[in-house]
Amino acid sequence: MDILLAHGYFLSLDAAEQRVMRPHPPLGLLYLSSHLKRRGFAVGVFDGTFLSIADFTATLERERPPIVGIAVNLMTKRNALTMIALAKQSGAKVVIGGPDPPHHAASYLDAGADVVVIGEGEQTLEELIVALSASAKATARQAAAPDLAKINGIVFKGDNGKAASTPARALLPDLDGQPYPDREAIDLPRYLSAWRDRHGSGTVSLITARGCPYTCTWCSRSVFGETHRRRSVGNVADEVEAIVDRYHPERLWYADDVFAIHRTWTISYAQELERRRIRLPFECISRAERIDDDVAAALASLGCFRVWIGSESGSQRILDAMKRKVSVEQVRDSARRLRRHGIEVGMFIMLGYDGERMEDLQATVDHLKQTAPEVFLTTVSYPIKGTPYYDQVADRLAPQSWGEATDRDLVVRGRPVRTYYDFARRWMTAEVAKDQHWRCGRYGKAARSASSALVGRIGMAVTANWRER
Repeated sequence: MDILLAHGYFLSLDAAEQRVMRPHPPLGLLYLSSHLKRRGFAVGVFDGTFLSIADFTATLERERPPIVGIAVNLMTKRNALTMIALAKQSGAKVVIGGPDPPHHAASYLDAGADVVVIGEGEQTLEELIVALSASAKATARQAAAPDLAKINGIVFKGDNGKAASTPARALLPDLDGQPYPDREAIDLPRYLSAWRDRHGSGTVSLITARGCPYTCTWCSRSVFGETHRRRSVGNVADEVEAIVDRYHPERLWYADDVFAIHRTWTISYAQELERRRIRLPFECISRAERIDDDVAAALASLGCFRVWIGSESGSQRILDAMKRKVSVEQVRDSARRLRRHGIEVGMFIMLGYDGERMEDLQATVDHLKQTAPEVFLTTVSYPIKGTPYYDQVADRLAPQSWGEATDRDLVVRGRPVRTYYDFARRWMTAEVAKDQHWRCGRYGKAARSASSALVGRIGMAVTANWRER
């Protein structure tokens, strides 16, 4: 084995996902695996989703990989730090990549990582395996740093012990030239079983493009930058055909940041799958202004049963502050358009963006009532290092221990306490449910009183927050 690829997500440690049970394979890691294997490297993949840290330790002891590459995101940082220590104890060189490490590179190096990969990892890992393997065989007088300095897209500790960066690596220009994710390297049938046992249908995920060209201030683009690169219609259709023939899923999940971003591509893709007589139900994420009647019709013909829209807020003032480049009315129009074509609407709502006031929350509730999505999910905003939003609130961030907390745990001074958002979520859900029931004549006085009580408790939480500050 030249390298063991791993990630730090363990379903057994995620109580929320255990309730939902919609696990997806680590596509990024599987793309790395297939690329490296095509280049002739011996690659192992440790997919920890259904395993444990103890299984990772056992894999290290059994395989003794000379290099361990670990993909890290905000959710998995704490587990990844443990895995770094275990890999170093086994004698391996450790390479870290993913969306979280680029803006915390020095901290990851101090935690034991040998190299941090910035951006796409395929070509960088290809060069790193050669360089790190050579350095492992070098004498004590032959330092690895000069070799690493020639590799673009990395951060490592130089001769002075400080973090040294190399020039950025160019993004892959031709995604069609990349092999499909190495799904055979993991137990994909176990994912399908998890879905079928809980939801009655198995789902396989894929991506048709990389990157997002939009400018939302809170969104991290540390891996793919601000570009958008699409695969060809035929290349994606070939992968779907291969997935259907090999795994026989009942559904697909298009995991693009923004599916249907390109109108002509989407319509052509729908025509190509129709020509191949492939039609599987699927969900995807898109943007409201990308969905006109022709795109909605194409999605319906492909089998789309739900489109998730990042609505984020019903307040145009907040959307403009986020630089979402979309209007509240565009979201409502797209929802109506999708429903006319038999497609459900899911919406993401973000609470707590800097400067949000009670009237903005009320606008969001009114927006949800008018749009009436079949389902909506809420999150509380958090500043991710490297984003404009982080820079905007940086001088108000409470100190934290990097090793013990992630960017999701950052506290912005002056923002309401967590209790406020707990009540806000409950109030929002109750108000929307009340509106839907009232429309059907099934909501009574008790429910109206409960909703009013929640509004009062939100006010109490705001008052408590002001007193704390």
